Amino acid sequence: MPYPTLTNWSLILMIEVKLTKDIMDRAKKKAASVGILPGSITGGLSNVVGAIGEVIVGDVLDAEHVNTIHYDLVKNGNRIDVKTKRCNTKPFPNYDCSIAAHGSSQDCDTYVFVRVKIDMTRAWILGGISKGRFLQQATRYSKGDVDPSNGFVFRADCYNIPISKLEDIHVKETSQMYAV
Repeated sequence: MPYPTLTNWSLILMIEVKLTKDIMDRAKKKAASVGILPGSITGGLSNVVGAIGEVIVGDVLDAEHVNTIHYDLVKNGNRIDVKTKRCNTKPFPNYDCSIAAHGSSQDCDTYVFVRVKIDMTRAWILGGISKGRFLQQATRYSKGDVDPSNGFVFRADCYNIPISKLEDIHVKETSQMYAV
């Protein structure tokens, strides 16, 4: 397996993953079985991207894939929801991770954030955070608000947190590290 390449940025240790044919095949199969999820901001167009995140996080953590409406993976009883978005470049610590406001009602313990390069050649597991800590530390934006840091206009109510506030993914310690 080609995992992981570690990228160290002061306080953030991201896991960079080369997207292989095997990863892409598993992600496409997983995405095809999902259909369009209720509340999807992109109308289901991002299912493959989301499935890539779930596949690589599941592989790196050796977690069980469960695919409920509330979470994607379980590792030692820790219910993990993987949040994935596309990007043009390697992410930086000041970039934000987002969860649609309706997604904050999901019954999970931990969020793990992933970025997938638009050309589908690479992905980055950015880090994780307990749901409780996320809701305490994230900034809430309403549809139509403008993010003062980058001018982005929100298409839906969202919570944002910078990558720099996430915790590193420690493969063997994740279940205790992100306990609520």
